[in-house]
Amino acid sequence: MTKGKVIVVSAPSGCGKSTIINSIFDSKRFDLHFSVSATNRPPRAGEVDGEDYHFLSTEEFQRLVAEDQFIEWEEVYPERYYGTLRAEVDRQIEQGHNVVLDIDVKGALNVKRFYGSDSCCIFIQPPSIDELRHRLENRGTETDDSIATRIDRAQYELSFAEKFDHIVVNDDLNVAITQVAELFANFIEK
Repeated sequence: MTKGKVIVVSAPSGCGKSTIINSIFDSKRFDLHFSVSATNRPPRAGEVDGEDYHFLSTEEFQRLVAEDQFIEWEEVYPERYYGTLRAEVDRQIEQGHNVVLDIDVKGALNVKRFYGSDSCCIFIQPPSIDELRHRLENRGTETDDSIATRIDRAQYELSFAEKFDHIVVNDDLNVAITQVAELFANFIEK
């Protein structure tokens, strides 16, 4: 059996990353499995443990870090941890499935170092910071302080874009979906 590959999609919050990934999954064009990240943040309305995230206590998350159970993890916001469990990804690629990771930029680069040429890192970029701010405001789920924090984080994350294998600017969602799907196809089929 051929091992699967790891595809990482990363973007600042509000860039359409989840919409793009979900569209590609919905097309059923590829044998893709989603890697569910772990976090210590509380679930948002409608989120399901084990499907949207593995929701862990801070103590549980830190214990798994100490036991080296994560491929990558990061304190993305103060006292907010996100990470990818090594066992989940390894199990899926050993079964021949292609695994998609939806993680932050530093985590993406850690995955690239870990899996090398068996991984592909794609960065979804907003057309501008002003457009990103507009998208976050239109969500209606963020406070002004939260938006300011996310914009600061986005500017930091954008500084890593050139280290990714590919950059896709999400100015038009349908075009971005097509571009990302083609990047998936080229990587999986090579």
